[in-house]
Amino acid sequence: MANSVVFKVALVLVACMLVTAPYAAEGAISCGQVVSSLRSCVPYLQGKGPLPPSCCAGVRSVNNAAKTTPDRQAACGCLKSAASSFRVIPGLASGLPGKCGVNIGFSISPNVDCSKVR
Repeated sequence: MANSVVFKVALVLVACMLVTAPYAAEGAISCGQVVSSLRSCVPYLQGKGPLPPSCCAGVRSVNNAAKTTPDRQAACGCLKSAASSFRVIPGLASGLPGKCGVNIGFSISPNVDCSKVR
């Protein structure tokens, strides 16, 4: 079980690096930071538990770190990839920022076009 989780996290990190590579030179936020900040959200987003306070702290942390357009686009790409890799429930993912009282400026959705995030 632990090996499966480690493998999934590693897979998400690799996927996020590939997705965010075009923005790496411009942005200061990394996919690793995003995944690390939101790790505690995964059980909630999979419908396996309540929303932990540490999750909202992570959402605020990502939002505060993603100040520039390249950073927000990179965070968007990472969240989009991670949501798919972790098989989160789309409605829970898209509603997460609102539940935490944060406006991240884009929807966490498999259909979001991160290149249009400003």
